[in-house]
Amino acid sequence: MKLSAEHLTSLATSILGHASGNPAAANKVAVRLVNANLTGHDSHGVGMIPAYVEGILAGQLVPDANAMIVQDKGPFVLVDGQQGFGHIVAEQAMDIAIERAKVSHFAVLSLRNSFHLGRLGDWGAMAAEAGFICIIYANVQSSRPIVAPFGGSDARFVTNPYCTAIPATQKHPMFLLDMATSTIAMGKARVADLSGKQVPEGSVIDAQGNPTTDPSVMFNEAGGSLTTFGAHKGFGLALLGDILGGSFSGGGAYSPEREVDANITNNMMAILIDPDVFGAAEAFGIDVDKYTDWVKASPHAPGFDAVQLPGDPERRSELDRRANGIFLDAGTRAQLKEAAQNAGVPPAEVEALAGDL
Repeated sequence: MKLSAEHLTSLATSILGHASGNPAAANKVAVRLVNANLTGHDSHGVGMIPAYVEGILAGQLVPDANAMIVQDKGPFVLVDGQQGFGHIVAEQAMDIAIERAKVSHFAVLSLRNSFHLGRLGDWGAMAAEAGFICIIYANVQSSRPIVAPFGGSDARFVTNPYCTAIPATQKHPMFLLDMATSTIAMGKARVADLSGKQVPEGSVIDAQGNPTTDPSVMFNEAGGSLTTFGAHKGFGLALLGDILGGSFSGGGAYSPEREVDANITNNMMAILIDPDVFGAAEAFGIDVDKYTDWVKASPHAPGFDAVQLPGDPERRSELDRRANGIFLDAGTRAQLKEAAQNAGVPPAEVEALAGDL
């Protein structure tokens, strides 16, 4: 089943609006979620809506919450998200950081206690569109850990994403690296499980630490875990997410004492840098263009059409999905239908927005 971005946004807005009682916030969140689907990141798209509805109904997600400045030290700002919609409070927090960076050529934002932030790349892109290089470390506190440390056999933390965004140059679009530090995101395992597909080899282990391609071990009592990408390298980066995103903000690194059902808390550190702080932005852009051309000129390997830089696959996916619609697998459709019922959306409204889910 495929839906247009417009229809899917209306459906997401309806479900979140009924659940939250805040239609304006619901629409902002819905637009961000559908944008994740458009760019090919279904793991962070409308498939997250059931978790948001669950969080609202359990009192773990506060729909009317806004970002609150806790400490203000010029270019250094500590913000509390008060368990609000991550798509709302992160945008508010990044607005603050961007304004500080405009004054000081630099800003460090520490955001704590936000409900699920969505795609970390949204916030890196927001800074890059304002003209700043942006580096982000983030961690996740949820109802259970899902990623095993390198050399370990059970989960000890979550997918702790990392992002770097660099503004577009005269010749090339924005560089946007946004990735989970696990081999695959938990949402990708969810999509695979709902679609009846296998996960890539090396991305999941069972309770004994043995590799498996069966995503169901992540969603039953089997006690599976995701692995970190690149073995010890991704593991090190995952630890930085907990330390710099969590511990430094005061939101905390992952801890079993903080496990709460229906909760997805994110903390993050965002570092914004003005490319023209030394008056060399033009030279920087020229060199980045020259380097990009050199890298992309490599003859493509078998099975590839071309070298793709971070951000290229997302742009290609958005063009395709805006034109041809966004596919929803049967499992995701069933979960959205259940979420709509739990949120109190009249069946006739769901039917009018999206047909028979």
